[in-house]
Amino acid sequence: MLWLLGRRLPWWDDPAVTGALLGGGMAAVATALGTLPVLLRQDVSQRTSDTLLGFGAGVMLAACSFSLILPGIEAARLMGQGAWGAAGIVGGGIVLGALMLQVLDRLVPHEHFIKGPEGHQARRLKRAWLFVIAIALHNLPEGLAIGVAFSGHDLAGARSLAMGISVQDVPEGLVVALALRGVGYGRGVSAGLGAASGLTEPAAAVLGAVLAGLSATLLPWGLAFAAGAMLYVISHEIIPESHRQGHERFATNGLIAGFVLMMVLDTALA
Repeated sequence: MLWLLGRRLPWWDDPAVTGALLGGGMAAVATALGTLPVLLRQDVSQRTSDTLLGFGAGVMLAACSFSLILPGIEAARLMGQGAWGAAGIVGGGIVLGALMLQVLDRLVPHEHFIKGPEGHQARRLKRAWLFVIAIALHNLPEGLAIGVAFSGHDLAGARSLAMGISVQDVPEGLVVALALRGVGYGRGVSAGLGAASGLTEPAAAVLGAVLAGLSATLLPWGLAFAAGAMLYVISHEIIPESHRQGHERFATNGLIAGFVLMMVLDTALA
C-alpha cells in the first residue's frame, strides 16, 4: 500500500484497494439482486429458504478452504516458514478471527431471525436495527476475506473468491429479505434492508485490503483471520438457522452443492 507509506498515490490508484472495492461491490449488488423476488411478491417456502442457507454455508466453507486457508499456508511458506511454522501462523490467525467474531457477537446488540435478541442491551434497540446489525456482523467476514485476498499475489484466486461470495450472496439476500418479511416488515422495507445489508462488504473489503497491505508479513495472518471469522459465522449462525425448521437434509444437500460449486470456481479460474 504505497499511499500508506507516504507516497502521494491516490487510494483509488492502488490495485489492491480498487480490486477489493470492485469485488465487495459485486457482492453487494448480488445481495440486492437476491431481494428482488420479495419486492416482486414472489413467495419462497421455508424448505427452499433453508436449502439456500445451506448452499451459502457450503460456498463459504469452500472459500475458507481453497481461497483463504490454503493460500495463507502458501504465503507463509513463501515468507520462509517451514511446514510447522506456516501451520502455526494460519492456525493462530483462524483462532483470532473466530475470537473477534465471538466477542462482537457477545457485545454488539443484534437479533437472529429465529433465536431472538443477543448481545449487550439488545432489547433496548428497535427490532429493525437489531436485524441490520446482525446482517452487518454476518457480512463483515466476507468483505474482509475479499479485501485480504486482493492484497495477495493470486489475483485469479481473489477474483474467484469474490465471484463465489457473490454467488452465495444472491440466495443470502433473498433469505434475509424473506426472514424480515416473516417477522412482519413490509415488502419494500424487507427488500431495502436486505439490499442494504450487502453494503457492509465493500467497506469491509477495503478495510481488509488496507490492513493486509501494511506489511507482506500480515498477508497469511489476514487470510487466516478472515477464514476464522467466516468459519465462526458458518457454525454459529448459518448452519443452525438452516436446521431449526426440520429441513436438515435439504440444507445439507444445499451445503454440499455450494461447496462443490465454489471448489469448481476456484480451480477453474485459478
